[in-house]
Amino acid sequence: MPLAHAARVTRGRAYTAIDRTDGRRSIVVTADLSSSSANANSILSEIRKRELPPLLADVPGLQVALGGEMARQVEALSSLAVGFFLAHIVMFAILAIAFRSYLQPLLVMSAIPFGMVGAVWGHVVMGYELSLVSVMGVVALSGVVCNDSLILIVTVNRNRESGMGLLDAVIAACRRRFRPIFLTSVTTFFGLAPIILETSVQARFLIPMAISLGFGILFATLIMLLIVPCNFLILEDAREYAARLLAGSRNRPAAATVPIGGPAETYADAAE
Repeated sequence: MPLAHAARVTRGRAYTAIDRTDGRRSIVVTADLSSSSANANSILSEIRKRELPPLLADVPGLQVALGGEMARQVEALSSLAVGFFLAHIVMFAILAIAFRSYLQPLLVMSAIPFGMVGAVWGHVVMGYELSLVSVMGVVALSGVVCNDSLILIVTVNRNRESGMGLLDAVIAACRRRFRPIFLTSVTTFFGLAPIILETSVQARFLIPMAISLGFGILFATLIMLLIVPCNFLILEDAREYAARLLAGSRNRPAAATVPIGGPAETYADAAE
């Protein structure tokens, strides 16, 4: 029997295959990006802002989930965030044991945010986008940046133990440790410079991490030599002010209590 006698034939489009995820129909949308003219994160943000809201409103029950490289990137960033937080807790605990203080470790770690700022500006100067490898470099940068401020705080404490005043101890520590701190940071930056300036394709994977480390150390050192001594002076002034307030509250005489409704002689005695 001819097909036209058994059915009505119309031309159109149909699914060549129906994919399901957890029992629901799914469609995978993929794309390849040109690294020279496009950024996956900015494109994904634009899609979420402009394209997805109309689709979610028009199609009831539609769900969108990341997959492939973007899903692995989100998972890696979340694990890095947890590791970054735990590493800082361990660093703080070790410094607190060494200094026997809960405040001086904060002074040592105060240089970490400036290192992050330097890493971001390094990517801007070199024309690179922030990537997962850049974040790994920032995580490694956190431990390296603390070395310079650690040396400075230890020298200040030793100067104070030898009998110096607060301001003199800070100034002497900055003078004594400026050269080793500056030279250590500069040599580290120039040691990473060949990787930063490398143009081969094989090295492009490591360049963002080298930029984060090199520019982060250089920028944090220049700022740390100014910020950490100032923070140390502010901390000691706050300690002294708190001690004065505590001593004043302890030495303050107790107020006399006057019974309400007593005779006039009682009030006169209390006034005397």
